[in-house]
Amino acid sequence: MHRYKVWNGPMPTTAAQQKVTTGTSIKTMLQIATPSTRQIQLISWGFTLDATPASAGQVELIQTDVAATVTAHVASGVQPLDPNAPASLMTLGTSATGYTATAEGTVTATRTFDANLVPAVAGSTDINYYYQWMPDERPIVAVSRFLRVRATFGAAVNMSCFIVWDE
Repeated sequence: MHRYKVWNGPMPTTAAQQKVTTGTSIKTMLQIATPSTRQIQLISWGFTLDATPASAGQVELIQTDVAATVTAHVASGVQPLDPNAPASLMTLGTSATGYTATAEGTVTATRTFDANLVPAVAGSTDINYYYQWMPDERPIVAVSRFLRVRATFGAAVNMSCFIVWDE
């Protein structure tokens, strides 16, 4: 079993890790597509906002049956945490593993793994969120499904988010 981490932007090289605007309606910030031959077990996930949002919002981690249209990740963006691990087997593409959705698709079934309400209060410190599951409670994302980090805010704010999993 190998462990991987992916962010909602390209692998940083000469620039810092990308942050992406949430927009003002529901938006998939990061999506992972499992192939028909492999499921994944979630280890942790999290996000950071670059400012307290002007209006309350929600960030959720869900499994869906339909892909969002995203900016496709390339293989180097799905990073093994062990430098000797092989490349991830997750499906790459604009309707597969990627970030910053331009279309949400018509979702008909979901499983919610976690959700976080973000208050819009001056001085709020709830702009960083990190969750790591205990070994016996780690969710498993089924084959041929889509794992998404979705954000819903009434006023846009910039976000960086990540997911760590075993495959």
